[in-house]
Amino acid sequence: MKSNFRHISLAKLCGWFGITRQAYYRNNQEAIRTTIEEELLIKEVKHIRISHPKMGVRKLYKKLIPFMDEHQIKMGRDALFTMLSANHLLIRKRKRQIKTTNSFHWFRKYPNLIRDFVATAPNQLWVSDITYWKINKDTHVYISLITDAYSRKVVGYQVAETLNAIESIQALNMALLALGPMRPVQLTHHSDRGQQYCCHEYVKLLQDYNIKISMTENGDPLENAIAERINGIIKEEYLSAYEVETIQQAKELLSLVIDLYNNERPHMSIGNLMPNQLHQTIELIETKRLWKNYYKERPTFVNPS
Repeated sequence: MKSNFRHISLAKLCGWFGITRQAYYRNNQEAIRTTIEEELLIKEVKHIRISHPKMGVRKLYKKLIPFMDEHQIKMGRDALFTMLSANHLLIRKRKRQIKTTNSFHWFRKYPNLIRDFVATAPNQLWVSDITYWKINKDTHVYISLITDAYSRKVVGYQVAETLNAIESIQALNMALLALGPMRPVQLTHHSDRGQQYCCHEYVKLLQDYNIKISMTENGDPLENAIAERINGIIKEEYLSAYEVETIQQAKELLSLVIDLYNNERPHMSIGNLMPNQLHQTIELIETKRLWKNYYKERPTFVNPS
């Protein structure tokens, strides 16, 4: 039997449901506006994730604020989370599996000098760590990172096919070169007790610059929490979104990723500033801890040049 509802006037239908025609049109327009706003936001999120393929909701929300202001869109972070979830745009984290630290060696191990220490300016504390990166089905490479604890800026990095100490020394040389003629008086270098950081060449380079040496004293990742955190960001938010085949491609991609992280990614632990923005600030900004420790097919990397 065919329905006769299409022959009933809008006024009568509104009367049955106890609403006015004005309310009907208003609600209809509101639904259309909400749909348009969500489509705009989803498009902008996808645009941001071209460069930041696995950026989480908190960082996305920060980067979306100017866009929402420009388009007069009002949406809270929780609503953004719900919208991204409904559109399958949330990011799942992967767990670390490969061990990169060998602390069973005969080199001298140094004590932890940074317990309860909080950096109040750039180049007071550098934290270092090594992580692995699977670049194709059969190959792992290793990334050495040195991060400024105050600004969260990656100041030195190197990717290599081995865990040889010379590769970590390359990352340290990059960080030291960025200092220029400046020799910070109170700079401390903190790392785990891996042989890369305890070997004579690495230690001598730190001592030549009068940099204090600090190391973890057990396997607790909280002893080097900032370095562990940066490792996770670089790998899970950026590198894991691409496939590369050669070490040369890996070097090129890592360089681009570090630039994106340092200059475009807001960091909650430094008041949602960009790491390089805070690192280069002449007037020091008081920052506070704002975050907690939250313990398919992928695009192929193509060098834009």
